[in-house]
Amino acid sequence: MRTTRRYLAKEIYRSSSVVLVALLGLFTFFALIEELDKVGTRFTLLNLFYMQALALPTYLYDLLPIGVLIGSVLALAGLAQRNELVILRVSGVSGFKLLGMLWLVTVPWVVGAFVLSEVITPAAELKASDVSLRLLGRAEGGRLSSGYWFKEADADGGTRIINISQLSADGSVTEITLYEFREGQELASMSQAASGRFADGTLLLRDVTQTIIDESSIVALADARRPAEPATRVEHLPERLLDTSLTPERLIARVLTPERMSILDLSDYIRYLADNNLQTERQVVALWRKVAYPFTLFVMMTIAAPIAFMQTRRGGVGSKVFIGILLGVGFFMVNQLALNVGMLSKWAPWVTALIPNLGALALALGALLLMENQHGVRRFIQTRLPWSKTLA
Repeated sequence: MRTTRRYLAKEIYRSSSVVLVALLGLFTFFALIEELDKVGTRFTLLNLFYMQALALPTYLYDLLPIGVLIGSVLALAGLAQRNELVILRVSGVSGFKLLGMLWLVTVPWVVGAFVLSEVITPAAELKASDVSLRLLGRAEGGRLSSGYWFKEADADGGTRIINISQLSADGSVTEITLYEFREGQELASMSQAASGRFADGTLLLRDVTQTIIDESSIVALADARRPAEPATRVEHLPERLLDTSLTPERLIARVLTPERMSILDLSDYIRYLADNNLQTERQVVALWRKVAYPFTLFVMMTIAAPIAFMQTRRGGVGSKVFIGILLGVGFFMVNQLALNVGMLSKWAPWVTALIPNLGALALALGALLLMENQHGVRRFIQTRLPWSKTLA
């Protein structure tokens, strides 16, 4: 069995790697064509190649399930065409035992996908965002044209809103605007700083211009009378230190899209959003989908098994690969449809993430079970449905 499993693994890894390289090349080529209009004096062709190189981990993460499916179908169909699967079946290896071997072969793919998802993709996405901001003047992810926005509660029971123009992975920020509100959502002060740094639960602002609104002036203006004291006063401070719940990791989370964040960073960011009464639906769904991602690879391998076991006389490999491509693309479309419909319909996050996988797994196992018992199914049809003999 160990020899058989190693042989299966060798064939599947080789075919899947070839398919993934081909898919990566295809998607990268189309992305290069689409981005060529941005090339100019500031954004050179070399910069474009660098940006596409940073996007390769993201492409690989998205294409891995389809690549594993097509590569596995191609490898298993080749074995079936050379009658090697028939030899395994005759030697006593059942379809479900062979499926167990295929699941063991999938484990290294799952480990690689975990490393890709938790380490490589977030780092590449963050670097790509920095490069895009520096060269194109814009960044993907959670950055608006006005910069990044954060909300948190302060120690006095009020609310603090922070606007940051640019931020980096080490916690350094530039062009910060800070709005501080009292308990009644009354603006207490506005501060502008040239630069700052988040570290150890604090925010250190440098070169600060602070505009403080006098509390009594709000009451006076509400009564339509002239306040006794000036409504505002302006202070210039070389530095200002604030206690904050924001960390460099949470700053990075704001840059990345939820699907590209690591599970730990995404969980921490969800807690931050929930503590500040901000929406968490998209982040929670993304967390469930990341947890379900390894399960998707097992589902793809399960779908590949009955396709490869189908008996075809001529052109078996081509037809099986075509079916695998159709099923892979169909699964991807259903998965995206479930995400969009689930977000609009307010489905539970686990439903949005798991239902497509569970449905595909049930269909694949059902198809494999029918193939394992095809003689019994044919006998049942002939005995229960006499008219089937006439059709045959």
